[in-house]
Amino acid sequence: MSKQGCQYGSHRSIDPQGSLPQPAQKIDNTMDIWDNEILVDVETLNIDAASFRQMAEQAGNDPQKIGEIILDTVAKRGKQHNPVTGSGGMLIGRIAAIGPGLNTNVTVGDRIATLVSLSLTPLRLEKIIAIHPTTCQVDVQGQAVLFESGIFARLPGDMPEKLALAVLDVAGAPAQTAKIVKPGDTVLVIGGGGKSGMLCLHEAKKRAGVNGKVIALDWPDTAVARIQELGAADYIIQGDATQAISVLKEVQEIAEELCDVTINCVDIPGTEMTSILSTKDGGMVYFFSMATSFTAAALGAEGAGKDVTMLVGNGYTQGHAETAIHCLRENPVLRTIFSGLYS
Repeated sequence: MSKQGCQYGSHRSIDPQGSLPQPAQKIDNTMDIWDNEILVDVETLNIDAASFRQMAEQAGNDPQKIGEIILDTVAKRGKQHNPVTGSGGMLIGRIAAIGPGLNTNVTVGDRIATLVSLSLTPLRLEKIIAIHPTTCQVDVQGQAVLFESGIFARLPGDMPEKLALAVLDVAGAPAQTAKIVKPGDTVLVIGGGGKSGMLCLHEAKKRAGVNGKVIALDWPDTAVARIQELGAADYIIQGDATQAISVLKEVQEIAEELCDVTINCVDIPGTEMTSILSTKDGGMVYFFSMATSFTAAALGAEGAGKDVTMLVGNGYTQGHAETAIHCLRENPVLRTIFSGLYS
């Protein structure tokens, strides 16, 4: 008898029944797949940076306690959906089974990285093998389910798997940057020394061209050093992204007419107004960070009288996986930095 589920996974939602799996409080994480699902043997979770930061703070930076929080979340919700930040992450693993009703170009045994959030992915964990706080990666033994609508990428053969995972986790950021930055633009990347920030700096520099300006903002000395090593920023501001007025003054010294595009990649809250005030009227703010309060952004822009377009940090845009991986292939300095951090 055919067992065809909803292509978007609503058949897995338990609380409330019939809802989409991402906003659901709990989903069915039994690993008996439906005809249009894929079963994956999971090896590594790449936890969203904002989520990992929150769990680390809750656990007092104790890796064992972080693992306990993850196991508890998955046991209660059927997925790695942080109840505080609302975010998840992604995973790498090997395809274990493909439902008979699914038309796909992969086969059992293929190694893949999922490109949909763990906050909607049915997940069952047997144990946690290792926690890697510096990369937000967690080695596990377990299984997960991909819905018919779930996007994924085969792991590239020319780089280590965990390096590819780190890049694919934030693939939407450089791909969206490539779409929205135009020649001659002045671009501000907030959190430019982080994982998504460095990829965005690479794309911003390439797209803005010789007539454009690329400004990077970050606070830790290590992040600023990475920006300097990368060499993709024309100007670097070392400052606190939660201090909107002080950052604005520094941006004005560099770009009197402010920025055409501001890209927010930081994993801390309270940076919405820094992004908005640094952007010229008619410009665009791309909030890639999952720490963003879109209520604060919308009301803050209104209160400041700023006519800016604000783009929600959708982690997907067409061709995003290929764009992100290509960043490392075409920029050897970027690849060296990423390799030192993630492989």
